[in-house]
Amino acid sequence: MTDPIATHDARPAEGARTVLLTGVGRAGQVGEAVAQALAARGARLALVDLAADEVIARADALRAQGHDAHPFACDLTDPAQVDATIARVHAAVGDVDALVCAAGGWAGTGPLDASDPAAWHRQLAINLTTAYLATRAALPMLRRTRGAIVYFASAAVLPGGTGAGMAAYAAAKSGVLALMRAVAAEEAAAGVRANAVAPTSVRTAANLAAMGEQPGYVAREEVAATVAWLCGVEARAITGQAIRLGN
Repeated sequence: MTDPIATHDARPAEGARTVLLTGVGRAGQVGEAVAQALAARGARLALVDLAADEVIARADALRAQGHDAHPFACDLTDPAQVDATIARVHAAVGDVDALVCAAGGWAGTGPLDASDPAAWHRQLAINLTTAYLATRAALPMLRRTRGAIVYFASAAVLPGGTGAGMAAYAAAKSGVLALMRAVAAEEAAAGVRANAVAPTSVRTAANLAAMGEQPGYVAREEVAATVAWLCGVEARAITGQAIRLGN
């Protein structure tokens, strides 16, 4: 895949200048809104997703608006692919100021005794392993920029939540929170911050198709605004926190 030429370099002081965003492929999902919010703040974007055609389409749409976006196709569950892709990101855009781990997906797995082990492993892979591998590969850049990491957890794994009927997803998102806290503690001396957003159900195209219109959705633009804020210098005093979004 050929990396597009940068076309936009407006960089407000309050925003992260260069952001690596995983899980941005499909239209109508949270990653698309996060990319739009970051681009609106002047960020140069490195967009990573499994589906090459989808991530190219998202980058094309952003570039059509005058933003600077570089697409990269990668299986984020494969360590070798992740390492190679992060090297390509660095060659294209230099060190990144922030990493947003939005790759993942929800699946109900039913009662634990009737669940499919393959579904269990897939939920851990797409939600937790992707975040771990992206973090591991990007940390050298983030140390140099004293950057920020934003993870995606879930309100279901915060106090008062329940993983009933979705134990695999809940276990994966609990792991994401544990990963975030470990990174926040380990990287504090290097100036790297790590936080997580933990929304309730988000109003995405996929959720609307699966569950229809219902009260209580969090707008994906609201999630995106919080992520963009956590990436920026306004949130430089915040690390190791999970921010719940929604009722």
